[in-house]
Order: sequence, then structure tokens, then C-alpha cells
Amino acid sequence: MSDRFQTLLDHDRAAVLATVDLVEIVQPDDLDRPTPCGPWTLAELIAHMTGQQLGFAAAAAGAGTELAEWVPVRSVEPVQGYRQSCTEVLTAFAAAGVAERDFALPEIRDGRGFPAPQAISFHLLDNVVHAWDVAASLGADLRLSAELIESALRIAQQVPDGPERLVPGAAFAPGLAADGADGPLPTMLLLLGRQPNWQPS
Repeated sequence: MSDRFQTLLDHDRAAVLATVDLVEIVQPDDLDRPTPCGPWTLAELIAHMTGQQLGFAAAAAGAGTELAEWVPVRSVEPVQGYRQSCTEVLTAFAAAGVAERDFALPEIRDGRGFPAPQAISFHLLDNVVHAWDVAASLGADLRLSAELIESALRIAQQVPDGPERLVPGAAFAPGLAADGADGPLPTMLLLLGRQPNWQPS
């Protein structure tokens, strides 16, 4: 395993654990809160995040080819369910030989998979953005290292910004003007169609 791939795994793990820290402060009364993710409530966002963690875990193990493996997972214990899904994906990413595998990501394209470094970079970005989403929904602090945010920004700068962002279920909204953004995190959010100053209405 190369040093570069290990750094990617380390950053991804830090991003996932940041989401766990935030989800673990969610109380039952918080689940109906709005989020920056369009019409989703916090409960719906956590269900989506849980499904994505399980989907990526399946993809890392050579499965994950069916959209049914990526659906939101709603649980009567959403915090516990989310924590378990994160344990599964981090275990899957740490498995021997994962760096040489192709990941099936059917939500992005059918058929040919993605090399592990590219797929895990998608996962890292998704977790950084959703960590911010949950923090914004709760009015909580987002505790991510500057190095991790810079890593996520570099990935965000490679995400195509075209008509595919307008289709229902697109991962990100069309990008917003990022000129003059106050730092890497706001820049990343604007590139992905998020408003850095979003607050619950």
C-alpha cells in the first residue's frame, strides 16, 4: 500500500469519525430539524448517510452493484444504526488488498467500477460535506483538521459541474460562485452548491 493511499484512508477515517461524533449528539427531538440537503430532515439525512456507508462497505468487499444496496436505512435507533454502518465501512476499507479493487458505484454509473483511490476520495468528500450538514442542522461545531478540509477541497474541485447536478437525486446542487470565499471550507461548500451561511429556518 502506498503512502498516498494510506493518507487517503487516514483522511477518510477522520471524516467518518467526525460524522459519528456529530450524529451521536442527536436527540430524538432533533430528528425533524431541517438540513442543508434540500427537503431532507435530519432523520432522512442520517438514513441516507447510513445507506451510503453500507453501500461503500459492500463495494469495498466486491459487492454493491445493485442500487438496492445503497438505499437509505431508517432505523428505530438511528444513532446506533449509523454508528454500526460506520464501523462496517471503516473495517471494509482497512481490509487487505482493498487498494487494488474496483468499487461498484451504481448511483454514479452502471457497469464499470471505479479504482479504490477514486472511490474512497468520493467517500471522503461525501463525509466531510455531510459532517457539515449535520453540524449546521444542529448548530454544532464542525471539528475537522485544516489538512482534511484541504484534501476535501481538492476532490471537490474535480467534481463535474454540469447538467447531471440538476437530475433528481444528484449528489450535489449546481455550484455557486466561490470567488472571494472565506477559506477552504466555504469554497468547498460553494463549489458543491451549499450555502456556507445556511441556518435552519
